[in-house]
Amino acid sequence: MGGTGDSVGNADKRPNEQLTSWFVRSGWSKGELARQVNRRARQMGANHISTDTSRVRRWLDGEQPREPIPRILSELFSERFGAVVAIGDLGLRTAHQSPSLSGVDLPWTAPQTVELIGEFSRSDLMLARRGFLGTSLALAAGPTLIEPMQRWLVPAPAAPTAAQEPQIQGRRGSRLSGPELELLEATTVMFRKWDAQCGGGLRRKAVVGQLHEVTDLLQEPHPDATARRLFKIAAELAELAGWMSYDVGLQPTAQKYFVLALHAAKEAGDKPLGSYILSGMSRQMIHLGRPEDALELIHLAQYGSRDCATARTQAMLYAMEARAYANMGQPSKTKRAVRMAEDTFVDADESAEQEPDWIRFFSEAELNGENSHSYRDLAYVAGRSPTYASLAHPVMGRAVELFGRDKEHQRSYALNLIGMATVHLLQREPEQSTVLVGEALDIAKKVRSERVNTRLRKTVATALRDFGEVAEVHDLTDRLAVQLPETAEAV
Repeated sequence: MGGTGDSVGNADKRPNEQLTSWFVRSGWSKGELARQVNRRARQMGANHISTDTSRVRRWLDGEQPREPIPRILSELFSERFGAVVAIGDLGLRTAHQSPSLSGVDLPWTAPQTVELIGEFSRSDLMLARRGFLGTSLALAAGPTLIEPMQRWLVPAPAAPTAAQEPQIQGRRGSRLSGPELELLEATTVMFRKWDAQCGGGLRRKAVVGQLHEVTDLLQEPHPDATARRLFKIAAELAELAGWMSYDVGLQPTAQKYFVLALHAAKEAGDKPLGSYILSGMSRQMIHLGRPEDALELIHLAQYGSRDCATARTQAMLYAMEARAYANMGQPSKTKRAVRMAEDTFVDADESAEQEPDWIRFFSEAELNGENSHSYRDLAYVAGRSPTYASLAHPVMGRAVELFGRDKEHQRSYALNLIGMATVHLLQREPEQSTVLVGEALDIAKKVRSERVNTRLRKTVATALRDFGEVAEVHDLTDRLAVQLPETAEAV
C-alpha cells in the first residue's frame, strides 16, 4: 500500500470511471490534484497524507483511498464545479464514520451524548476554517430525520444503581461551585445576545469552543442536580451553535448541532427547551423547502411540551406551525395557526422575566414578523396572490415598526425590512421596495449573517427581473454589488 497509508487494497480492482470522468472535466493534471489534496490535508491537520501522481493514477485505476481522502476529493471537486459532488458520485466509498460525523439516529444515553457532542465540537473547531466539516456531512430529511427525533418522547430508562452509574452522573462532590455554574449560564446568555446583534458569523467558533469545554466538565462526577444543569447549558450552547451554523449557511452542521442539543435537553429533563430546539429544526426544514418535515417537527414539539411550556413558547410554536402550513399551500390551516399564536401570546408574561432566556426573543415584534411571513409565503405559493399580500402588509408593517425601536435584534430588523420589501414587490410597488432593501443593506454591512445577505440578493434579483425598467431598481442593484460583494463568510 505504500508508505503514506492513504489507500486500502482492493482485490477486485477495476478502473474508476466516475472519478476519471470528474477528473478529466476538471482540467487538472494528476500532479495538480495531488498537490491540492496534500494542501487540504495539511489545513485540516492530517499531516500524514502525502499524495503524488502515481497515487492519483492508482485511484483512477480503481484503488480505494482511505479517509479522509474521499471527503477531501468530494470537497475539491464540489468547489471546482460549484455544485455538490458527493463521495459516491466519485465512485469512492468511505470508511465507517463515528456517529458524530454521520447520521442523526444517535443513542439516547447520557454518556454517549456527552461523547458525541465533545467529538463533534472538537472536529468543528479543527476543520471549520475551510468548511470541511459541513461538506462531509449529509442532511437528513423525511422519515430518516423524523423517526429518530420521535424518540425524544420515549421515557428515559430507570436511573442506574450506584455500582452501575456512569461517571458523568456520579454522586460524589463536584468541583463546580454554584457561582461557577451561574457564570456558565450567564455566558450562554451573552452569546445569545451577540448572535442577535451581530449575526451568526462573528462568534460561532467561540460558542463551539464553550460547548466543548462544557462537555469536558460533563466527563467529571457531579451530583444529579449539577449534571442536569450542565446538560441544560450544553443543550442551549449546542442549539445556539446550530442556529449560528444555519445563519451562515452550514446546513448539515446546523442540523447535527440541533440533534445533539435535543439529546442534551432530554438528559436535562427540559421539555420546553427540547420543543424550542425542534422549532429551530423546523425553521431549517422550511428554509430547505421541506415544509412537511417542518410540520412533523413542530407537532412533535407541541405534543412533547403541551403540559409544561409557557404561553410565549406555545405561541412561538403555533407561529412556526403557521409557517409550515403556509409553505404547504394550506390557507385555512395557516390562518387558524396564526390566530392561535395571537390568542396564546395574549397570555404571555409581559416582562418575560419569568421565562427562560432562550424564549425571550419571541416578542410582539417577532410574533408579527412570523405571522406576516406566513401570509407572504402563502402569497408566493398561491402564485403571487394579491389577497395574501394584502393580509401580510399591515402585520409586516407592525413588525418593522417594533423592530425599528429594538437595538438588540438587528438581524431580525433586517430580515423583516426585506420581508416588507417582498410584500411591496408582490403589490407591484418597486420604488417602496427599494427603500426598504436599502435600509436592510445598511444593517447587513454590520451583521455577519449569510441568511440576510442571501435574502437581500434574492429580493434584488426578483425586483430586477420584474421591474428592470425602474431606475431605483437599477441603482439598488449597483449599490448591492459594491457594498455587499459575494465573498465567503468567516465561521
